[in-house]
Amino acid sequence: MKAARTLIVDLPGPDLTPDQGQFLHKHGFGGVCLFARNFSTPARTARLVRDIRDALGDAALIATDQEGGAVLRRLDVPHPPAPMGLGALRDPAAAREAGAVAARGLLDLGINWNFAPSLDVHVNPLNPVIGERAFASDPHLVAELGVAWAQGSEAAGVMSAVKHFPGHGDTHLDSHLDLPVVRKSRDALEACEWLPFRVAVRAGVGSVMTAHIVYPALDPWAPATVSPAVLTGLLRQAWGYDGVVVTDAMDMRAVSDLYPGGSGAPLALAAGADAVLVCGHGTRSTHADHVAALDQALSNGTLEEERLEEAARRLTNAAARFPGTPRPYTSAQRAADQARVGDWARQSVTRIGPVPRLEANSEVVLLAPEHPDIGGPYGDSLRGEALARALRTNFPRLRYACHGTQDIQAALALLDACPDALIILATTTRWSPTPAQVELAGLLASRGGIHLSLWNPEHVPALGLPALITFGFRPDHLNAAAHALMTGEAPGQLPVA
Repeated sequence: MKAARTLIVDLPGPDLTPDQGQFLHKHGFGGVCLFARNFSTPARTARLVRDIRDALGDAALIATDQEGGAVLRRLDVPHPPAPMGLGALRDPAAAREAGAVAARGLLDLGINWNFAPSLDVHVNPLNPVIGERAFASDPHLVAELGVAWAQGSEAAGVMSAVKHFPGHGDTHLDSHLDLPVVRKSRDALEACEWLPFRVAVRAGVGSVMTAHIVYPALDPWAPATVSPAVLTGLLRQAWGYDGVVVTDAMDMRAVSDLYPGGSGAPLALAAGADAVLVCGHGTRSTHADHVAALDQALSNGTLEEERLEEAARRLTNAAARFPGTPRPYTSAQRAADQARVGDWARQSVTRIGPVPRLEANSEVVLLAPEHPDIGGPYGDSLRGEALARALRTNFPRLRYACHGTQDIQAALALLDACPDALIILATTTRWSPTPAQVELAGLLASRGGIHLSLWNPEHVPALGLPALITFGFRPDHLNAAAHALMTGEAPGQLPVA
């Protein structure tokens, strides 16, 4: 058996060139993970998936991250809501259907593996990478909604990967950039971080994705991704899980700094993983380094052939259960899903404090950053002018001023020119509020104004204004925000403590 069968690799662009196809075929990788750069028109992306299967065979697993909310790779289908937006609904049936919506947009192209949902528990407001990707701060609610989401996806034909085991919710570092450490006791982990994953294991979800995090209560040195104590001792032996275990991307610095040149791949497989996610913007030298590292580990005995065969068995079984046969996403089904997504967006809007209703002819001033920062797993965000255009559809007298990280002069000038307008201060990023936003919130506290939190609900207590929270910045969230401003309806329940 080729050791590369356990590697899931990436590609540089929207097409598979002949030499890339030959490279895939030569090594016999287990599958490919698609990113935003790989999605183009539906026909072109479907051809890309077919070309990958022609190169790797029918048992290839084609994966992506279609989590919902901010983390979406395919954008030309109904957008599943952010998990935390579903947390505001507290409706397992909606969560299950949201998983199915995500799956229908993928299986339409032949994609059969979704690295979602996140079962991380939102217990650290300063977490730089999870946030609204988590369903809630209550582990029982995370378990109920997250497992329902995964089951909805799998019932619709796409394997889910619950992540980031054994829990990324209580970190203050981003594992894309650094190595987090969670210094909690086993009892504390069992009561919070582990609870949703144990429920998922009992439910038989298809796969589990690892976290590049050190948990000293289990292993004082090794990140979970390469820890036998975590993957074999806890997940396999103590909990009895026999599904696929896939690593988070091995180019993330939490592991790549410790294990360069592909050396982490055999360690992850020896620890109990079945699939190693190898990303590097499609760089073939990166993939080849990982193949060489596996071959060397086999030759020197640090990785056993039996372990590779066990991993290959699980991957083969997963591909048989989720073959990826394209299932057309009909216009009628899309329309029904789009209506559901719009309803969920309106129902999840959550009000904090007194927020006035606005008439269509109300004078409104919008203050927002024009170029919000993005990073980590996020590929896009919302520019201030785009938000202004969306809200002007309902409030044609709306005027907009952008601000930078520090500079608020344009915002102050517009406030002076519109003394009677209702002021909306919008936060449109995942990251902490900027000094400019904090300063503007202080001015509005005495003058009056509201906060429109489009992404991170933790911005609301940080700025201290009456607020509407939408849990996302996609078009349905913007429509939902306008609906809430016009009607006063904001039925969501805050899903975080």
